[in-house]
Amino acid sequence: MDNKLRAFERILTIMNELREQCPWDRKQTMETLRNLTIEETYELADAIVDEDLQGVKEELGDLLLHIVFYAKIGEEKGAFDIADVIHAECDKLVHRHPHIYGDVQVAGEEEVKQNWEKLKLKEGKKSILEGVPRSLPALVKAYRIQQKAKQVGFEWENRAQVWDKVEEEVHELKEYAYEGAAKDKAAIEEEFGDVLFSLINYARFLDIDPETALEKTNKKFIHRFQYIEKQAAATGKKLDDMTLEEMDGLWNDAKLASRKA
Repeated sequence: MDNKLRAFERILTIMNELREQCPWDRKQTMETLRNLTIEETYELADAIVDEDLQGVKEELGDLLLHIVFYAKIGEEKGAFDIADVIHAECDKLVHRHPHIYGDVQVAGEEEVKQNWEKLKLKEGKKSILEGVPRSLPALVKAYRIQQKAKQVGFEWENRAQVWDKVEEEVHELKEYAYEGAAKDKAAIEEEFGDVLFSLINYARFLDIDPETALEKTNKKFIHRFQYIEKQAAATGKKLDDMTLEEMDGLWNDAKLASRKA
């Protein structure tokens, strides 16, 4: 514990020194740091997907620096300091875990989540969905919206019902996209969104994080496509000079190679 406290004290000291002596650090505001923080968060997400623990450690450090930075700016404004941030979080955790710090009994994880949302409403939130950040990527936001709605019982009973809904939405999309006399792009876009939303819902029932699943598929596609590029270059060809059949053959070679690996 002493080593951890010394490490935290060290980063606070360095932050103070940077804010006083470094022209770049002195210039930063919460607004200028915002995009950098988002970038660092995505870099952490990449390291997690890659199962790169060394990378996770490094990116956690970068995010910690940002937290300390924001707290330093808050302190300069007379609004809050790092101690206020930490104590407020500790108080919130204690309040929202009455099964640990009080006499509330819970049967399992789901009841913990339900109690959490109920307590947030008692704290003044008017909607269960208020806790979903507006700037979240749409896929992640849909997943969080569905998770929160579940905590108050707005949920399908089983995965078969959810899959029926997926098929219903796909059928409606086909009707608008292929069978409709007039191609209403706005309506097609809406139906496509409904398909994605229902698939994300189905992912929850499979206990799969759709964002992680899609990112792994993205990485797989990139790996296989770059294999095609590499093999084409080795034979002196450009992709736009190759037929689809030739590229598809290399794609299948990449699939086979990855399965062997």
